[in-house]
Amino acid sequence: MPPSRRNAKSGGLAALWQRRGPLVCLLFPFSLLFAALVGLRRALYRVGLLQPRRLPVAVVVVGNISVGGTGKTPLVIHLAQSLRASGRHPGIVSRGYRGDVRQIQEVAPDADPGVAGDEPVLLARRGGCPVFVGRNRAAAACALLAAYPECDVILADDGLQHYRLARDVEIALFDERGVMNGWCLPAGPLREPVSRLARVDAVVLNGTAVSPAPAFSRPVFLMRLLAVSFHRLGDARIACSAADLAGMKLHAVAGIGAPQRFFDQLSRMGLSFVEHSFADHYTFCAEDLAFSGDAILTTEKDAVKLARLSLSLPVWVLPVTAEVSPDLVAFVLEKIDGRPLA
Repeated sequence: MPPSRRNAKSGGLAALWQRRGPLVCLLFPFSLLFAALVGLRRALYRVGLLQPRRLPVAVVVVGNISVGGTGKTPLVIHLAQSLRASGRHPGIVSRGYRGDVRQIQEVAPDADPGVAGDEPVLLARRGGCPVFVGRNRAAAACALLAAYPECDVILADDGLQHYRLARDVEIALFDERGVMNGWCLPAGPLREPVSRLARVDAVVLNGTAVSPAPAFSRPVFLMRLLAVSFHRLGDARIACSAADLAGMKLHAVAGIGAPQRFFDQLSRMGLSFVEHSFADHYTFCAEDLAFSGDAILTTEKDAVKLARLSLSLPVWVLPVTAEVSPDLVAFVLEKIDGRPLA
């Protein structure tokens, strides 16, 4: 990899945030200031000095209080598909992080991830519903409703801190990393203090995650990401199993919030491979993947970017499906329909 791109590799701050070591202790005063500013902003909305935008349909926010990927995209896809199966007409709004969105726009399944963002493109491909992106998610939601008046529920991807958009249900998601050292940015990974969980409607734990705040007595749901088979990059009709790839010289590429989760999943499928971990939302170039071997394995999120590259090795994509228990969609419907919770 060229030296100018090495700093895009994952790791860095996340490793420091695992504990309260001397380096992050130096940043702790700035964390206190950050937490104070976050609290002030939320208080301004709470007392009405800042006004959130209330939509004519229900709004369900999926997010987390920490930086980095925890599995929000698979969860939003699960909610969208399950709501559709329940007879609802969902729409999705997202900021389009790391994209080049300059105005509110709809995201097509074949949109350029460099413009719309990798996650919104994946949501458009898998969610089965309209997806709009924009820095102002309240305005993006209004544009979606204008274009699709049949939409009766908005899913806000990674919108827990976007208070400009009023919400009916808040879902906070955690993975096995939890809250790490428990400090706010920049000394820790938290966008908001752990006490923020006292006000969410539900907590979803991805994989082996443990609830970071059991004292708040929020309803807890367990999520597993299931993977069965691979499909060929560029033609999802061509599939193969892990057994078909056994014995090959494989390279596993992941530019997601928790690359090790992908590598562990491949290992559980019985595959041997060389790991290549990149930063979340990493913008790949062909030189990054100039490997010698038989094939490259990657995630769906990375695949939307790799599809535009000319690569020497075949690329196999591993789709994942979220399984949530107990029934999260039933919980959401009860909340937004105003029925008493069972």
